[in-house]
Amino acid sequence: MKFGKVANPDLIDFTLPEDHPDNSRALQKGQQPLSSFVGYPKWTKKDMPGLFPAGVKDELAHYSTQYNAIELNATFYNTFKPEQIIKWKERAAEGFKFFPKVHQYISHVKRLKDFHHSVDTFCESVWHFGDKLGTCFMQMHDNFGPENFSRLAAFIKHWPGDMPLAIELRHAEWFQNPSIHQETFHLFETHNIVPVITDTAGRRDLVHMHLTNPHTLIRFVGTNHPSDRPRMAAWAARLKTWKDQGLESFIFFIHQNLEEESPLLSQYFIKQANEQLEANLKMPNITVNQQTSLF
Repeated sequence: MKFGKVANPDLIDFTLPEDHPDNSRALQKGQQPLSSFVGYPKWTKKDMPGLFPAGVKDELAHYSTQYNAIELNATFYNTFKPEQIIKWKERAAEGFKFFPKVHQYISHVKRLKDFHHSVDTFCESVWHFGDKLGTCFMQMHDNFGPENFSRLAAFIKHWPGDMPLAIELRHAEWFQNPSIHQETFHLFETHNIVPVITDTAGRRDLVHMHLTNPHTLIRFVGTNHPSDRPRMAAWAARLKTWKDQGLESFIFFIHQNLEEESPLLSQYFIKQANEQLEANLKMPNITVNQQTSLF
């Protein structure tokens, strides 16, 4: 993942910021036990060879026995007929969740203009995941700024209220301008939208630590650097404090510049989450020899 990539991670302060003052109000809404989801944006042998033992033919089926979630980027690039969605659903293990990314035609081509038909088509498609549908996820281009607030508000008001949605904003002014930030996150809170937190080296402003309800979606972008593991330990500790205040669910998607290292990194985060949050996540089986160097 190239977004936020830096040449020298040693120069970056990866300290997590303090919580936003509104978090306590958002977390007080929580009433359910914590649900934990960890996964990746890919499920193939090519991208994560260490995850697949010899002889595996159905990559999704095997992936879904190792992790309980996938950031489904396929829906960002293509519109799928119900038959394909149902096939994916049937191949995945019990308890697995798909977190489909909203199609780029809506977010990047039309930029939330004239979206009604496209949104309805997208939602009708992913509804076929049934009980394996997680939170939908819309990622905006980093040049989509606050001058488009009215478009964002209209989109959110049209989005089906019974289909959970997380939104990743990337333009710096959404976070750096206090009045814009407050108005935007009030909109999110009113409509129960999850603001995505993106932890990447070159854009520390996206680690905004502002919750609008007792759910969070974190996109962790590693640097293939020794700093990745302390960063993950810090996230487990922060999630523990949120759990103690009422957090109902967290989704933690792992990205790396070199994705083949991601399964190894996931073992470290899952170990931290299980120890600190009692998350009860399955430890994935990794077949590469380097796994002895993890802990």
